[in-house]
Amino acid sequence: MMTVQQMLSLAVQEQRAGRLSEAAALYRQILSQQPDHPDALHLLGYATFQSGRPQEALELIRRAIESGGQREDCLCNLAVVLESLGRHAEAADAYRQAVRLVPQFPEALFGLANCMTAMGDTDGAIAAYRETLALKGDWPEAHNNFGIALMSRGDLQDAADAFDRAAALRPNFPEALLNLGSARRKQGRLDDAVAAYRQALAQRPDYAEALLALAQALREAGGNDEAIDLYHQYIARRPDDPLGYYHIGEALRESRQWTEATAALRKALSLRPDWPEAFFGLGCALQSQKRLDQAAEALRQATRLRWDFVDAQNLLGNLMKDTGQLRQAIACYQSALAAQPHHAQVHSNLLMTLLYCPDQDAGEILRQQCLWDQQHAQPLRACIQPHANDPNPRRPLRIGYVSPDFRDHVVGRNLLPLFAQHDHRQFQIFCYSNIPGADAFTQHFVACADFWREITALDDAQAAELVRKDQIDILVDLAGHTACHRLLLFARKPAPVQVTFGGYPGGTGLATMDYRLTDPRLDPPESDAHYVERSLRVLESFWCYDAQAMGLDALPGPLPALSRGFLTFGCLNNFCKINDPVLALWKQVLEATPHSRLMLLAPEGSHRQRTIEKLGVARERVAFVPPRRRSDYLKTYHRIDLGLDTFPYNGHTTSLDALAMGVPVVTLVGDRAVGRAGWSQLFNLGLQELAAHTPEQWVRLVTDLACDLPRLAQLRSTLRQQMEKSPLMDAPRFARNVESAYRQMWRQWCQPRSP
Repeated sequence: MMTVQQMLSLAVQEQRAGRLSEAAALYRQILSQQPDHPDALHLLGYATFQSGRPQEALELIRRAIESGGQREDCLCNLAVVLESLGRHAEAADAYRQAVRLVPQFPEALFGLANCMTAMGDTDGAIAAYRETLALKGDWPEAHNNFGIALMSRGDLQDAADAFDRAAALRPNFPEALLNLGSARRKQGRLDDAVAAYRQALAQRPDYAEALLALAQALREAGGNDEAIDLYHQYIARRPDDPLGYYHIGEALRESRQWTEATAALRKALSLRPDWPEAFFGLGCALQSQKRLDQAAEALRQATRLRWDFVDAQNLLGNLMKDTGQLRQAIACYQSALAAQPHHAQVHSNLLMTLLYCPDQDAGEILRQQCLWDQQHAQPLRACIQPHANDPNPRRPLRIGYVSPDFRDHVVGRNLLPLFAQHDHRQFQIFCYSNIPGADAFTQHFVACADFWREITALDDAQAAELVRKDQIDILVDLAGHTACHRLLLFARKPAPVQVTFGGYPGGTGLATMDYRLTDPRLDPPESDAHYVERSLRVLESFWCYDAQAMGLDALPGPLPALSRGFLTFGCLNNFCKINDPVLALWKQVLEATPHSRLMLLAPEGSHRQRTIEKLGVARERVAFVPPRRRSDYLKTYHRIDLGLDTFPYNGHTTSLDALAMGVPVVTLVGDRAVGRAGWSQLFNLGLQELAAHTPEQWVRLVTDLACDLPRLAQLRSTLRQQMEKSPLMDAPRFARNVESAYRQMWRQWCQPRSP
């Protein structure tokens, strides 16, 4: 017969060897003789825990403590079991009791630190890890967990040092290397992150988490192709993990592999149907394929799953706007702003959409612009500093242009003639480029600039400081509230004179914007009340149309109606300009000319069918063309006899394209600048008779002209030449007018400072 002590020793040996059932039998034999034996209760409890029965183990270890087993190891194992049950506060108390019994007890301090981490007490955890490592500095797991706590607090360099130490102490510790890579990635040290992830995979080639992390780091560093390959490897190891499909979908989307991205994101959603971010990515991929109805539904699903998903609400708003559903677009932007009131770009998107709405007047638009200024710009005025620019009214000036459109973009094409014609003896030209991606067209602007500054990677404060260091005299905003604007740079007033121009004829509402450039037809004197900025009407035309910059290689050609036997009206404006009042007038025109056709530019989607239904005509009378490259777009005018303008937002460059291709455009003069573009252009061509001031007059003008094929043929053959002789295509004259405005602004700023 063995003694109790002999049975206890044998049971411990069996437990250490992993023979848990044998050990448990021996502990129970001891307890049959001594029911309150604390060691047998304690060790049986731990063996029960090791066997996967934590609740039963908890009761046994507590009985051991009640029976006098107050030793620190008993308390530590009690804490371990409590941790496994998610009862971290109780576990922490048990660890503290163990530390009170043995103050220098690194294992208990380590467990306490882990519990504090789980409870969200990061500072307490860090203090406990420090105590642990002061007692046992060569413990790799403690260094690793210490680093995790430091990283969660944002102490990235200290965290990286802890992970480095953990990896050095244990030659094969891929988890520490994975964490080191994460710290380096958060520091922006992507090369170091990639190196750490590769080390982790060298130690454990099947480490799926490291594969995923390496792919993410490579993707952020621009290595999308290798990242996609790694995502495939991750999916092969974890075929049922939606995360892999989601990330490869995003990587494929960034690589413009839209079809493959869509398939991957749909697979992610089949595995995790309640994932708003995956629905958002799917919406983006579908939008890029011009599958707008499906994109909108994916984005709606994202917002249903997460009401405060601002990016999804914003993109859905853009889709609604692009398909002419302006009220729905406004509702989306308003929902996004309710979730994130300080999102300046979303607020700007709302302002831009108001310009297209027929039920918004100029006063309401001004009020909304002032709200934008109050919400986003006013708090920045405290940082405005006095300007030390030399107040000499005659000296050469430094002009700074800020734009996201120094590229192949309609605004860029409109502005290039000005840049090409600047007088560099009197004006030094600085370009502050915020373009999302440079292209071949960008090089034309680079060649025209005296100084080129990239500010895409700079925040508004940094960009403002750069402008101030360059000692810019007049800073020019070329975007207004369009995408990627930098109005919050202008809110900091880094230059003594600031002016908006070029993006579109309108105001910004910004109190720090001194001027806006315009022409007398866009802005008659009574319109001054519609703007915060002072309007300078020094331009004959807001636009300067350059044949080369606009890629105007195609010639007008003959009037299509002469060979086709029917007349074709056309409008190739952005579809968001086509609203119900516009369609109502077009319907009258089509009814008055029963054999005519109508051609519109619009991406595919249900909005096409809605348009036909509102026009109330046979399907074959309306033709839609999708957006296309510019050379093909210009040739579309070979199929159009007469252009129909939109309101309250007229065609701008689109109308100039039509006129240059020999297609006259009949316009309805509006009450705000964006609605008076047609009037300005026709005035400069001497064709004021094509401008109407009432809807009834507009319908009469269109129908009368549609019946006058000789007049249309004559206009077809002469419009290009009329444009070439007009201010619309006189780039030197345009540049001198703009420069005259700059000199006028500068003299005004210098006036009170002159001796």
